[in-house]
Amino acid sequence: MERAPDMDHPRRGPSTAVSVIERAPSQTTVGPSIHTLRRLALNGLGPMYDRAARRFVFCVRRSGRSTVGEGLSARYTAITAIGLAREDSDVVRDILGGEHLGDLLRRLIDDADTMTNLGDLALLAWAGRLWDCNTDRVWSRIQTFQPDTHTHPTVEVAWTLSASVVDPVAPGALGERLADRLCRAFAPDAGLFPHQVGARGSMRAHISCFADFVYPTLALAQFGRAAHDRASIVCAARAAETMCRLQGTDGQWWWHFDYRTGRIVEPYPVYAVHQDAMAPMALFAVADAVGRDFSAAISRGLQWLSSAPELQGGSLIDADAGLIWRKVARREPAKLSRRVQAVVSRVSADMRAPRLDQLFPPTAIDYEDRPYHLGWILYAWPADRGSQWDRRAS
Repeated sequence: MERAPDMDHPRRGPSTAVSVIERAPSQTTVGPSIHTLRRLALNGLGPMYDRAARRFVFCVRRSGRSTVGEGLSARYTAITAIGLAREDSDVVRDILGGEHLGDLLRRLIDDADTMTNLGDLALLAWAGRLWDCNTDRVWSRIQTFQPDTHTHPTVEVAWTLSASVVDPVAPGALGERLADRLCRAFAPDAGLFPHQVGARGSMRAHISCFADFVYPTLALAQFGRAAHDRASIVCAARAAETMCRLQGTDGQWWWHFDYRTGRIVEPYPVYAVHQDAMAPMALFAVADAVGRDFSAAISRGLQWLSSAPELQGGSLIDADAGLIWRKVARREPAKLSRRVQAVVSRVSADMRAPRLDQLFPPTAIDYEDRPYHLGWILYAWPADRGSQWDRRAS
């Protein structure tokens, strides 16, 4: 086994100051224009909508020279609705084959009592509010999950907090309790949130993923700004600082971290949605709350998407297919590296399994795209922000 590199150590001790770590990228590649990303998102969502089932598919996957849709997803339908909320209504109706998105969400809301996942309900409340739906039924169902006291994935608690910020129908002080819960779960020395809030120890309890970075950072920044809650803003800012410090030299937003120490456990896969949507939307939210500029880190993430060193300068953006492929991953059997590194790092926080880059090189492309990816692109990059970014980059 080998010792984890010292460069992955966080700064010791909490700090209320936020200083974005500036690093020059190892290449001068310019990232894709936001206009291009938005066009891909809007054009790609139409084929991902199942008009017979009246919801978005789970994914589209490459099959020969074409793509095929697989499954259906209420969760991805809600995320896509959040992303489409600021788009032109005629464009949205065209994606849905003439249907109004509010009507689609109302049908999902009618089924809220049968939903068994807190995250799906939270996203539905969030989306429903943006499309002027009555979300009383959704919040009644959310309360049965007791998100402020019971064990839940951190991501789902964060989505519930985000929904409470935008939806005045949310119960009383729920937002305050959720924000407090996320702040208490945050490890200030490591700069990370856990994978689950309220969970007991297991062999993987110390592993936190990039989504556990993004969604609570976004939610706390949203809540802190709306409620003028300093504790939430400080927590979100510390997380954003850690996120930027741990970013790869070539702009990669890495995948698995050690909640105890703040070190990288396993960097791969690198997901396209992290590069062009999830990291930007969290960092923009913190920037709005604290007045900081995270554009250098966002730009590095976009540059990787245009020219990934793992792909010898290739890109997950496929203009011919009109899609952005899901990720770059190791060539390995069934997530083996992640499982091995989780076990090894559990035994000793300083240890990692050696030679994984040689044994399982990160050169495999996952030829799949999901509608939530395209929805989050639109959420992170509304038309005005995208235009401003492209003007500054040109």
